[in-house]
Amino acid sequence: MPDLLPALPAGYRARPATAGDIGALHRLVADCERALHGRTQADPGGLAADLNRPGLIPELDTLVVHDRAGRLAARAWVDRRSEVDVHPEHRDRGLGAALLDWAEARARQVGGEGIVQTVPDADHHAVALLRSRGYRTLVTAWELEYAMPKEPAVPEPPAGVTVRAFRSEDARGTHVLVEDAFAEWQPRRLDYEEWARHTVDRPTFAPDRSAVALVGGRLVGAVLSLDLPDAAGGYVERVAVHRDHRNRGIARLLLRHAFRAFHRHGRRSCTLWTHSDTGALDLYLRVGMVVARSSTVFRKELLDG
Repeated sequence: MPDLLPALPAGYRARPATAGDIGALHRLVADCERALHGRTQADPGGLAADLNRPGLIPELDTLVVHDRAGRLAARAWVDRRSEVDVHPEHRDRGLGAALLDWAEARARQVGGEGIVQTVPDADHHAVALLRSRGYRTLVTAWELEYAMPKEPAVPEPPAGVTVRAFRSEDARGTHVLVEDAFAEWQPRRLDYEEWARHTVDRPTFAPDRSAVALVGGRLVGAVLSLDLPDAAGGYVERVAVHRDHRNRGIARLLLRHAFRAFHRHGRRSCTLWTHSDTGALDLYLRVGMVVARSSTVFRKELLDG
């Protein structure tokens, strides 16, 4: 058991999360999303990837909370970032505050200078709790949606650019491309294994709905998509274009390829997330996407108390 345990309300008990909890964690997060948004994007592969973050020690950095009947009521993990979810049926009992206390204490224990948590703007109670604890806005994140009542048209590629579906041999080159593109705002570079767990090795990865752009046989752009079984529409996980080939319409072209592929698989909308540090919001709006919902990424400086 971890040496730090939260002071939970009566009737609840906590223990570290294990790989055997993934199914129950998925149901918990999905129930939270449906209660807040009426739909879910959670999938077991994404939750498993979080538990395998480099540096995260499940025995010390994760908790699952059960009620007297053994039902999963809440969960939390912390590793520079933190996530806390409380099942809708167990809210307003102090679980969220207790797990937030635990996450901050654990972050301080390992010498963390700050802690980051992302909260949907529609979750007014959680937003108010974080603000009351001294969390400040870091960035804004938006979910954008593209409606597809009919099959999207795909324009011709720019001169010298070839577009095709993702192939398995593209994986390592795409990793370098994505991490190079994200290095402009991402606080740390993901090694291949961590990156792959969140993308190409994820069980929901959809290579036939992902696309790459090449110039002279060299990867210059990629859109990586997920087929989330509980989601009504398609989902784009990553969009990246090499800096030397931006402003040529490659990102818009790759997105259109992904949209069309999802439409041909029966999906009538497609979503993706971006945030204010990327500067990509205007690109997605020009493609015809609209903001469906937003979240705020909060940070608390721990060295200040």
